[in-house]
Amino acid sequence: MAIASFLIEIFAATMLLLFAVRLVRTGIERRFGALFQSLLTRHTNTFVAGGAGMVLATILQSSAAVAVLLTGFAAAGMVSFGIALAGVLGADLGSALVIQVLSYDLGWLQPALLALGGWLYLKSERANVRLMGRIILGIAFILVSLQFLREAVDPIRESAFLPAIAGYLENDYFTAFIVGAVLAFVMHSSVATILMCVTLVQIGAIPFGAGLSLVLGANLGSAFIPIWLTRDMAITARRVPVANLLLRGSAALMALIVLNLSGMDQALMVASAGQSLILAHIGFNMAVFLLATGFVTRLEMPMAVMLPESKAEKSPMDQFSVALSPLGDPSASGASVAMSSVRHELLQMVTQVERMFRPVLDIYEQDDSDAISALWQQDEKVNDQLTQIRRFVARMPRQNMSKAQVKAARGLVEYAIRLEAAGDVVSNRMTRTAQIKHTERTEFSTQGWKELSDLHAAILESFSLARHVLLVDDMDCARRLVLEKAEIKRMSRSSRKAHLKRLERGQTESFQSSDLHLETLRSMRDLHGHVAAIAYPILYRSGQVLETRLVMEMEKDATED
Repeated sequence: MAIASFLIEIFAATMLLLFAVRLVRTGIERRFGALFQSLLTRHTNTFVAGGAGMVLATILQSSAAVAVLLTGFAAAGMVSFGIALAGVLGADLGSALVIQVLSYDLGWLQPALLALGGWLYLKSERANVRLMGRIILGIAFILVSLQFLREAVDPIRESAFLPAIAGYLENDYFTAFIVGAVLAFVMHSSVATILMCVTLVQIGAIPFGAGLSLVLGANLGSAFIPIWLTRDMAITARRVPVANLLLRGSAALMALIVLNLSGMDQALMVASAGQSLILAHIGFNMAVFLLATGFVTRLEMPMAVMLPESKAEKSPMDQFSVALSPLGDPSASGASVAMSSVRHELLQMVTQVERMFRPVLDIYEQDDSDAISALWQQDEKVNDQLTQIRRFVARMPRQNMSKAQVKAARGLVEYAIRLEAAGDVVSNRMTRTAQIKHTERTEFSTQGWKELSDLHAAILESFSLARHVLLVDDMDCARRLVLEKAEIKRMSRSSRKAHLKRLERGQTESFQSSDLHLETLRSMRDLHGHVAAIAYPILYRSGQVLETRLVMEMEKDATED
């Protein structure tokens, strides 16, 4: 019974730790997703890109999450192979630094974090505030789970069961290495795995040598996670996590052999056992980062040889320059490759609509006919892309496709139609509103213009989220898109109410710009609805939406419109 109770308690503490790490990561991803894209895609220096990856992994508490983001950006052509790989190596170092922070005795913070996080999450109706509450609760749960883990192991420390296992792992370092790799992959979190190892070493449940082998194995196992999560992406994108596995895995195996054969593992005991294990983990990842980041760009050619593109995968991307049919012949490749081609074209459409929407407020401020003409030309490109996607999907051989693939293809065409409508909102409705503003020499009130600017900035954040959903079918990000839609509605309604109050107070500027202000609000809200439409097919499949409502997220904002 003691062994069974021990296993149940260990399993419960581990599950709580995994849940807490995920809670923090997804909360931060949803709150700061657009900022992450900016940080990860604007660098050309590999060491700077590695530093950005390190910062984001420290915030997200997950190197795998950063690796998946960078792989998606590489698939979209937003970052080069070398920059993406440097960012992943930096992310590995960042997740190692997180373990140092979480290893401190922060038990005294638990009540405060639980109280604050619970209050923010349960009492606020604003999505951003609720997300902050979610993040704080996640940090509190991490601390609680580590306390549970220590308490679960303590009673059995003196029994024959745990010392037998610990002794075996210490004597067979390669088995310990494999166990650490399997644990990290199964748990899908190197942070959670290594925190558990550090806790066991700290309380003396396993010796330092066995813990070191487990941690090195966890480094190998965590490198497999982004490979598994990106297995459906294009070969060119998958080269990044594979290269990271080769670098990190070979370094971990080499360190394991050298340390154990030479007996140098005990030389790493520079502090307490747990702290020494953390420092060894940080030192390992820092060494890999510093030694490998300088030559990551040179790995692109060897990886291209190791993972070559098939002709079927090359054709969809190379065919954009073909005059009559940029997407090529869908029957020339398999259904999965054809679907990937459509997704890549949709990715270009999302980016094109974002480029149209980004400068729209500048057109409101300055009467620039050339800028408006440029928007019209960009809208023609979006229209052409819709036509190409329709023709491509219409020619896809249905006899070679499953029902799920046919339904998915139809959904992608519907999203293309929504993106074309989003482009029309910018090129027709918003440019027309801007022209009326300049013709009538109307000015928005200071507060009214701030409200429109804030709404514009909030909508821009959704484009990167939509691209991520389109690339990897991420259900959490899909939920965030739908929740942001409710937030955009709330901001639009608040601006409308504030505008009406300004009219009641008799503000001249508000009277003059009333129609323009309200029309701009409607246009922005409609545009965001079109962009966020990519989220619904994913949420329908997983049962996360009932008609138009998120399960367990019955927002008041959505019912007042």
